[in-house]
Amino acid sequence: MLNLIGVHECKMDAKGRVGIPSGLKKQLLPLLEKGFVLKRSVFQPCLELYPMQEWEQTMSKVNRLNRFIKKNNDFIRRFTAGVKLVEVDNNGRINISNDLIGFASLKSEIVLSASMGTIEVWDKAAYEAAINDDTVDFSALAEDVMGGLNEEADGLS
Repeated sequence: MLNLIGVHECKMDAKGRVGIPSGLKKQLLPLLEKGFVLKRSVFQPCLELYPMQEWEQTMSKVNRLNRFIKKNNDFIRRFTAGVKLVEVDNNGRINISNDLIGFASLKSEIVLSASMGTIEVWDKAAYEAAINDDTVDFSALAEDVMGGLNEEADGLS
């Protein structure tokens, strides 16, 4: 499993091109040749950039769904809506299509937030608002989500 890390502030030009920062590009070097998939996020007003190997793993799960069950078919349609294949060009940039720019309300200042095997693409102001949302009690969320995990033999985290 791929584990990308880092939050990077970038600029998007008027044509939707975004330069991949060097720290992130170094992590992606072995994956550049296979390309990427860019899609709408399910839960947030941002985009998700999947290295092809991560996308293929995700789609192997989606492909196990029975399309003759309506909710499965509806999920697949929405999950794959707006999906685009993207490549890093010779100048180290990806191009974001106008429909995806509109979905995520991207302006010129954006944030690439790498987490686990994907990279979220945010408008900078929207990212900061999501991270600094006072209605979310992060300590309670951390306890709810991670508090039950203790897989290490010594019991320490």
